[in-house]
Amino acid sequence: MSNRTVSQRPNGQNQGKICQFKLVLLGESAVGKSSLVLRFVKGQFHEFQESTIGAAFLTQTVCLDDTTVKFEIWDTAGQERYHSLAPMYYRGAQAAIVVYDITNQDTFGRAKTWVKELQRQASPNIVIALAGNKTDLANKRSVEYEEASQYAEENALLFMETSAKTAMNVNDIFLAIAKKLPKNDGNVGNGLTSPGSRRLGDADGGSRMSSGCCK
Repeated sequence: MSNRTVSQRPNGQNQGKICQFKLVLLGESAVGKSSLVLRFVKGQFHEFQESTIGAAFLTQTVCLDDTTVKFEIWDTAGQERYHSLAPMYYRGAQAAIVVYDITNQDTFGRAKTWVKELQRQASPNIVIALAGNKTDLANKRSVEYEEASQYAEENALLFMETSAKTAMNVNDIFLAIAKKLPKNDGNVGNGLTSPGSRRLGDADGGSRMSSGCCK
Protein backbone atom coordinates (compact mmCIF):
# COMPACT_ATOMS: atom_id res chain seq x y z
CA MET A 1 0.00 0.00 0.00
CA SER A 2 1.27 3.51 -0.70
CA ASN A 3 1.89 6.32 1.79
CA ARG A 4 2.07 3.97 4.75
CA THR A 5 2.82 5.19 8.24
CA VAL A 6 5.63 2.88 9.34
CA SER A 7 6.93 2.60 12.88
CA GLN A 8 9.58 0.34 14.35
CA ARG A 9 8.76 -2.37 16.87
CA PRO A 10 11.22 -2.88 19.74
CA ASN A 11 12.34 -6.18 18.17
CA GLY A 12 13.24 -4.39 14.95
CA GLN A 13 10.30 -5.52 12.82
CA ASN A 14 8.45 -2.93 10.77
CA GLN A 15 4.95 -2.07 11.84
CA GLY A 16 2.53 -1.11 9.10
CA LYS A 17 0.06 1.70 9.14
CA ILE A 18 -2.43 2.21 11.94
CA CYS A 19 -6.08 2.86 11.11
CA GLN A 20 -8.54 4.20 13.64
CA PHE A 21 -12.28 3.60 13.43
CA LYS A 22 -15.30 4.57 15.48
CA LEU A 23 -17.59 1.62 16.24
CA VAL A 24 -20.92 1.78 18.03
CA LEU A 25 -22.98 -1.01 19.62
CA LEU A 26 -26.75 -0.73 19.47
CA GLY A 27 -29.55 -2.96 20.69
CA GLU A 28 -32.26 -3.47 23.26
CA SER A 29 -31.40 -3.43 26.96
CA ALA A 30 -30.00 -6.69 28.41
CA VAL A 31 -29.07 -8.30 25.06
CA GLY A 32 -25.42 -8.38 26.13
CA LYS A 33 -23.80 -5.40 24.39
CA SER A 34 -21.58 -4.51 27.34
CA SER A 35 -20.72 -8.18 27.88
CA LEU A 36 -19.58 -8.52 24.27
CA VAL A 37 -17.35 -5.45 24.60
CA LEU A 38 -15.94 -6.62 27.93
CA ARG A 39 -15.15 -10.02 26.44
CA PHE A 40 -13.49 -8.45 23.38
CA VAL A 41 -11.49 -5.81 25.23
CA LYS A 42 -10.57 -7.56 28.48
CA GLY A 43 -11.35 -11.24 27.87
CA GLN A 44 -13.75 -11.19 30.82
CA PHE A 45 -17.39 -12.08 31.45
CA HIS A 46 -19.51 -11.02 34.40
CA GLU A 47 -22.67 -13.03 35.02
CA PHE A 48 -24.41 -9.96 36.38
CA GLN A 49 -23.56 -6.89 34.31
CA GLU A 50 -24.91 -3.51 35.38
CA SER A 51 -26.96 -1.62 32.82
CA THR A 52 -25.07 1.02 30.86
CA ILE A 53 -26.09 4.60 31.57
CA GLY A 54 -25.82 6.78 28.46
CA ALA A 55 -22.79 5.13 26.87
CA ALA A 56 -19.43 3.63 27.77
CA PHE A 57 -16.22 4.17 25.80
CA LEU A 58 -13.43 1.63 25.34
CA THR A 59 -10.64 1.01 22.85
CA GLN A 60 -9.12 -2.12 21.40
CA THR A 61 -6.72 -2.97 18.59
CA VAL A 62 -6.48 -5.88 16.19
CA CYS A 63 -3.65 -6.59 13.74
CA LEU A 64 -4.34 -7.47 10.12
CA ASP A 65 -1.18 -8.28 8.15
CA ASP A 66 0.66 -4.93 7.94
CA THR A 67 -2.24 -2.87 9.28
CA THR A 68 -3.20 -2.25 12.89
CA VAL A 69 -6.88 -1.43 13.34
CA LYS A 70 -7.76 0.56 16.43
CA PHE A 71 -11.43 0.50 17.39
CA GLU A 72 -12.91 3.37 19.40
CA ILE A 73 -15.93 1.54 20.81
CA TRP A 74 -19.08 3.27 22.02
CA ASP A 75 -21.31 0.89 23.98
CA THR A 76 -24.72 2.58 24.13
CA ALA A 77 -27.48 2.11 26.69
CA GLY A 78 -30.42 0.05 25.46
CA GLN A 79 -33.17 1.55 27.58
CA GLU A 80 -35.79 3.47 25.62
CA ARG A 81 -35.17 6.66 27.57
CA TYR A 82 -31.67 6.85 26.07
CA HIS A 83 -32.78 6.29 22.46
CA SER A 84 -32.71 9.99 21.65
CA LEU A 85 -28.98 10.06 22.51
CA ALA A 86 -28.08 7.30 20.05
CA PRO A 87 -27.53 9.54 16.99
CA MET A 88 -24.85 11.40 18.94
CA TYR A 89 -22.90 8.14 19.19
CA TYR A 90 -23.45 6.60 15.75
CA ARG A 91 -22.93 9.90 13.91
CA GLY A 92 -19.58 9.62 12.15
CA ALA A 93 -19.17 5.95 13.06
CA GLN A 94 -17.53 3.77 10.43
CA ALA A 95 -18.95 0.57 11.92
CA ALA A 96 -21.84 -0.63 14.06
CA ILE A 97 -22.77 -3.89 15.75
CA VAL A 98 -26.51 -4.30 16.26
CA VAL A 99 -27.10 -6.91 18.97
CA TYR A 100 -30.15 -9.02 19.76
CA ASP A 101 -30.81 -11.89 22.16
CA ILE A 102 -31.52 -15.19 20.37
CA THR A 103 -33.93 -16.14 23.18
CA ASN A 104 -36.04 -13.01 22.76
CA GLN A 105 -37.89 -12.37 19.48
CA ASP A 106 -38.75 -8.80 20.49
CA THR A 107 -35.07 -7.87 20.64
CA PHE A 108 -34.66 -9.13 17.08
CA GLY A 109 -37.49 -6.85 15.98
CA ARG A 110 -35.81 -3.98 17.79
CA ALA A 111 -32.52 -4.80 16.07
CA LYS A 112 -34.24 -4.47 12.70
CA THR A 113 -35.43 -1.02 13.74
CA TRP A 114 -31.85 -0.03 14.61
CA VAL A 115 -30.62 -1.31 11.25
CA LYS A 116 -33.23 0.79 9.44
CA GLU A 117 -32.24 3.85 11.45
CA LEU A 118 -28.57 3.36 10.64
CA GLN A 119 -29.33 2.85 6.96
CA ARG A 120 -31.33 6.06 6.95
CA GLN A 121 -29.28 8.34 9.19
CA ALA A 122 -25.76 7.01 9.69
CA SER A 123 -22.79 7.38 7.35
CA PRO A 124 -23.60 5.96 3.88
CA ASN A 125 -20.64 3.58 3.92
CA ILE A 126 -21.03 2.36 7.49
CA VAL A 127 -20.23 -1.33 8.00
CA ILE A 128 -23.10 -2.91 9.94
CA ALA A 129 -22.84 -6.28 11.69
CA LEU A 130 -25.76 -8.14 13.23
CA ALA A 131 -24.93 -10.20 16.33
CA GLY A 132 -27.31 -12.82 17.70
CA ASN A 133 -26.01 -13.05 21.24
CA LYS A 134 -26.45 -15.65 24.03
CA THR A 135 -25.88 -18.80 21.98
CA ASP A 136 -25.02 -20.47 25.29
CA LEU A 137 -28.80 -20.40 25.87
CA ALA A 138 -29.59 -22.14 22.58
CA ASN A 139 -32.06 -24.46 24.30
CA LYS A 140 -34.24 -21.36 24.87
CA ARG A 141 -33.85 -20.06 21.32
CA SER A 142 -36.76 -18.10 19.82
CA VAL A 143 -34.93 -16.52 16.85
CA GLU A 144 -33.79 -19.13 14.33
CA TYR A 145 -30.34 -18.79 12.81
CA GLU A 146 -31.75 -19.08 9.28
CA GLU A 147 -34.23 -16.25 9.87
CA ALA A 148 -31.56 -13.84 11.05
CA SER A 149 -29.09 -14.96 8.41
CA GLN A 150 -31.59 -14.35 5.62
CA TYR A 151 -32.44 -10.91 7.01
CA ALA A 152 -28.74 -10.04 7.19
CA GLU A 153 -28.16 -11.18 3.63
CA GLU A 154 -31.10 -9.15 2.34
CA ASN A 155 -29.71 -6.04 4.04
CA ALA A 156 -26.02 -6.59 3.23
CA LEU A 157 -25.08 -7.04 6.89
CA LEU A 158 -22.30 -9.07 8.41
CA PHE A 159 -23.91 -11.70 10.64
CA MET A 160 -22.72 -14.01 13.39
CA GLU A 161 -24.26 -15.62 16.42
CA THR A 162 -22.17 -14.94 19.50
CA SER A 163 -21.82 -15.74 23.17
CA ALA A 164 -20.12 -13.29 25.47
CA LYS A 165 -20.19 -16.01 28.14
CA THR A 166 -18.26 -18.64 26.17
CA ALA A 167 -16.46 -16.13 23.87
CA MET A 168 -17.96 -17.80 20.77
CA ASN A 169 -17.42 -15.58 17.70
CA VAL A 170 -16.79 -12.46 19.81
CA ASN A 171 -13.31 -11.78 18.46
CA ASP A 172 -14.41 -13.05 15.06
CA ILE A 173 -17.15 -10.48 14.54
CA PHE A 174 -14.79 -7.59 15.33
CA LEU A 175 -12.16 -9.16 13.06
CA ALA A 176 -14.69 -9.50 10.22
CA ILE A 177 -15.56 -5.80 10.61
CA ALA A 178 -11.89 -4.82 10.67
CA LYS A 179 -11.31 -6.70 7.42
CA LYS A 180 -14.25 -5.00 5.71
CA LEU A 181 -13.37 -1.43 6.71
CA PRO A 182 -11.47 0.66 4.13
CA LYS A 183 -7.81 1.08 5.09
CA ASN A 184 -7.35 4.38 3.26
CA ASP A 185 -5.11 7.25 4.28
CA GLY A 186 -7.99 9.15 5.83
CA ASN A 187 -8.10 6.61 8.63
CA VAL A 188 -4.37 6.38 9.21
CA GLY A 189 -3.07 7.37 12.62
CA ASN A 190 0.44 7.28 13.99
CA GLY A 191 2.37 5.87 16.90
CA LEU A 192 2.72 2.32 18.16
CA THR A 193 0.14 -0.06 19.48
CA SER A 194 0.51 -0.89 23.13
CA PRO A 195 3.06 -3.62 23.94
CA GLY A 196 0.37 -6.18 24.72
CA SER A 197 -1.43 -5.91 21.38
CA ARG A 198 -1.40 -9.00 19.21
CA ARG A 199 -2.21 -10.42 15.83
CA LEU A 200 -5.75 -11.75 15.84
CA GLY A 201 -6.05 -14.53 13.29
CA ASP A 202 -9.10 -16.23 11.81
CA ALA A 203 -8.75 -19.29 13.97
CA ASP A 204 -7.86 -17.46 17.13
CA GLY A 205 -10.60 -17.72 19.72
CA GLY A 206 -8.70 -16.36 22.70
CA SER A 207 -8.89 -12.93 24.27
CA ARG A 208 -5.33 -11.84 24.92
CA MET A 209 -5.42 -8.48 23.21
CA SER A 210 -4.26 -5.25 24.76
CA SER A 211 -6.93 -2.92 26.00
CA GLY A 212 -7.59 0.63 26.99
CA CYS A 213 -10.63 1.74 28.91
CA CYS A 214 -11.97 5.21 29.55
CA LYS A 215 -14.97 5.80 31.74
